[in-house]
This record gives sequence, structure tokens and C-alpha cells, in this order.
Amino acid sequence: MKLNEIMAKLEEVAPVALSDGFCKKYEMYDNSGIIINCGKEIVGALFSLEISMPVVEEAKRLGYNLIITHHPAIYGGISRFDLTRNPQAKALAECMKNDISVISMHLNFDAAPDGIDYYLMRGLGGEKAEISAPVQGGGYGRVYSVKEQPFADYVSFVGKTFGSQRVLAYGNPSATVKKVASFCGAGCDNHNMAFAQTHGANVFVSSDMKHHEITALLDSGLNVIVLTHYCAENYGFNKIYLKIKDGLSVPAAYYCRAELL
Repeated sequence: MKLNEIMAKLEEVAPVALSDGFCKKYEMYDNSGIIINCGKEIVGALFSLEISMPVVEEAKRLGYNLIITHHPAIYGGISRFDLTRNPQAKALAECMKNDISVISMHLNFDAAPDGIDYYLMRGLGGEKAEISAPVQGGGYGRVYSVKEQPFADYVSFVGKTFGSQRVLAYGNPSATVKKVASFCGAGCDNHNMAFAQTHGANVFVSSDMKHHEITALLDSGLNVIVLTHYCAENYGFNKIYLKIKDGLSVPAAYYCRAELL
């Protein structure tokens, strides 16, 4: 199977144009699409949230020559390629040395109608949502109703659903959870905090949150759950993998770093 045929299959889920439209509308930056094209027929694809040497070694072990990531394998411009100090540069060099192509599907997979942000909501118990940053039938950031329960019970439910022992919870354990605001990855900013508050959320879920953001939410009456960045996005990326792997016409596997969940 040719690389552009694999890319076409991935774009059936979320075209790169979705990322382009999202960036234009919300003044953001992304680098989704084919990152490395070694020009070889694809014989197998390894899905991983991000590129690293262990991921490349696993692709080599399996005999696969394509890695599909969510986080862009190259995000900004590269001014130096130091293989002695930069682990990601070393991983990319190893890919090129071994004719392993790389595709990254970032904001388009986040914001797709059935994308990573959507699956985060589903994992957290939501079904229908109001969207903070809508785009082309999907979007980023959601507020939705969930089954009412004590916050302590909800935190336990979240840990079990996402297979994580690193769920941080702030707030009143006995408070009743009714409405949740969630943002995959690092989604806590002034706009999203205000969106959660004005749309009646009483729990805010995201990753990589700063101390002043957590205290501001608590002072506004919202409890807070902080997932690891990997955990919050790996869940949905794996759902997308399961949805499309059988349509790729080449063997596919999924790589998960359990220590980051």
C-alpha cells in the first residue's frame, strides 16, 4: 500500500484541511500530514501518540515501515539536528536511516466530529455537548451532563475508565457532579475556563494545568480533575486506531507507554 493511500484513509476520519481551518479560525499553529516520506511501499503501520526511540525500535522489530502519531513528529522549524542531545532528533534520524515514513495527525484528530476531544468526553461519561471552539461539524472543548454522583466516586470512575493511577483531583469530595467541561491535552486557558463557568459546569477536566488556573476554578465553584497529557489523548487516539486499522490493507499495531497514563 502506498503512503498516500494510507494518508487518504486517515483523512477519511479527519482531513488535514480540518486542522488548517481550525488554525485559521482560532489563530493557532499545527504541522499535520506526511512528515517523513521515504518513498517505499508501506508494509505495516505502528500507531503511537508520539515519536520516540522505543517507538522506532518497536516498528523495526515488527518489520513495519510507517509510524502514525498524534503529536507532530516535527512541530516547529528545525535549526539543528543534534543526535547526541536531542532524543526526538535521534528518533527521526533512525526513521530515515531505516526507511520508516512518518505521518502525524494532530489538531485535525483533536477536533474531528469523532476525534480525540470527542472520545475524551465519551470516556468521561458524556454524550451530547456544547462545544467551546466549533469547526466543521466537530471542534474542541466540550461541556455536557453526566450521571449525577459524588465527586469522589466520579474521580474513581475516571481512573478506572482511563486506566490511570495518576488522576489528580481538587475540590469537595462530597460535591455532586452534574455537568463536566473537558479539554483534551493542555486545554486550560481563560476562554475555556469562562466557557465552562458560563455553561454551568461544576467539574473541569484537562491536562498540564497551572496552579493559578486550578485555584481560579476552585474559587469559582468548580472541582478540578487533572489527567496526564498522555492519558487524556491516548484514550481517543486508540479509539481512532481501532476504528480504522482494518481498513488500511496492511498490518497495524498500537504502541502505548503505560508509565505515562
